[in-house]
Amino acid sequence: MIHRLADVQSDKIGEGTNIWQFCVILSGAKIGRDCNICAQVFIENNVVVGDSVTIKNGVQLWDGITIENNVFIGPNVTFTNDLHPRSKVYPDSFLQTVVKEGASIGANATILPGVIINKNAMVGAGSVVTKDVPPHAIVVGNPANIAGYVNSDKGSSSEQCSTVKTSMKSIAGAILHDIPVVNDLRGSLSFAESPQHLPFVPKRYFTVFDVPGKEVRGEHAHRTIHQFLICVKGSCSVVVDNGYGRSEVLLDKPSKGLHIPPMLWGIQYQYSSDAVLLVLASDIYDADEYIRDYDEFLGMVKK
Repeated sequence: MIHRLADVQSDKIGEGTNIWQFCVILSGAKIGRDCNICAQVFIENNVVVGDSVTIKNGVQLWDGITIENNVFIGPNVTFTNDLHPRSKVYPDSFLQTVVKEGASIGANATILPGVIINKNAMVGAGSVVTKDVPPHAIVVGNPANIAGYVNSDKGSSSEQCSTVKTSMKSIAGAILHDIPVVNDLRGSLSFAESPQHLPFVPKRYFTVFDVPGKEVRGEHAHRTIHQFLICVKGSCSVVVDNGYGRSEVLLDKPSKGLHIPPMLWGIQYQYSSDAVLLVLASDIYDADEYIRDYDEFLGMVKK
């Protein structure tokens, strides 16, 4: 359905798509099937919109923007495509902005050019996105920072779009261990021995500290290496993703240790200002051990 008050110049509109009044869609735009383009939306020439996309009122999509399938764009979301705009001065090419499958962008958010909003991410209303948003991340604020992670790929209900903090022993395939602590008048001591407390014999350790509270660490998986994480001071949150769902645990005392086996995607964020994270690894450093692309990780898991 194309409303009689819409100006649609493109003939590349998928079956089942509705375009409402006062929309302007230029001739080069490509729009997929079963989309809902609400009133007063402007779509420029070099724009690709996938299938089952919802674009609410007052949104403009400029040259260089790609919207993948099943994306929700809230009312008055502002996209940009030029970091240094001047009247009548045009760059040789516009920066490419991509909103990947299943992502949602809340009302009045601003998206700077050249940004990738990854799969199933959620951008809070009014946020200003200045850098790439990781898969499943929930970002808010100006500039937008990670506030949590979506727990499920299925649907978008409020309970599925909140982080899950759990003290369960099994966390998306990782195992939370209780580490012994000895307290007396001289202070406290925690210890771990293999195999009683540590599930492997470490060959390497490293510590992470002085992390700005808004920064994110990790965002990778290992092919064969096991890791054991202990926050020996302060606290940080750890998200573990097995490719089908993810859970989050708060490491906030030396008596908690999290074993992350191979082929689990791990993220650490929300570091306290005094946090010191100790990581024990089952083997020495090898750059080829890392899987840093989330889509590659998903492909390997599903094989």
